[in-house]
Amino acid sequence: MKLLVINGPNLNLIGFREPNMYGDKTYKDLVCFIKKEAKLNGLNVKVIQTNYEGKIIDLLHKSINKYQGIIINPGALTHYSYSIFDAIKSVNIKTVEVHLTDISKREDFRKISVIKDACVKTFMGKHFDSYKEAIMYFAGEENV
Repeated sequence: MKLLVINGPNLNLIGFREPNMYGDKTYKDLVCFIKKEAKLNGLNVKVIQTNYEGKIIDLLHKSINKYQGIIINPGALTHYSYSIFDAIKSVNIKTVEVHLTDISKREDFRKISVIKDACVKTFMGKHFDSYKEAIMYFAGEENV
């Protein structure tokens, strides 16, 4: 199975951005973690980060007939990007939403995910392990 992992705005700054909330591990550490977990679970993975909403939409569109699953952390776009919601619905590829932090316990505007209903599952609040749970979900451990 081929997975596409899309990370949105400001995720490239983890390790530097609010380390009390996001930890001190860097984005490079996250990418290595994702690739290692995918390999351990027999999955091929491509990881991409962008700070641009349109690029996320383009990546979703280009995933058709290329990937069997998508893991997406749209960052702050989670809370207001109906265009990402539409793109996820349009490509008809099983998509899982992931967040490093528990957005339900953050600022009021962050408690709402407008993409949630386009995704089959959400994993959040476990830092890097949120991605691990998403990978395990795609590896067939549906009870995750």
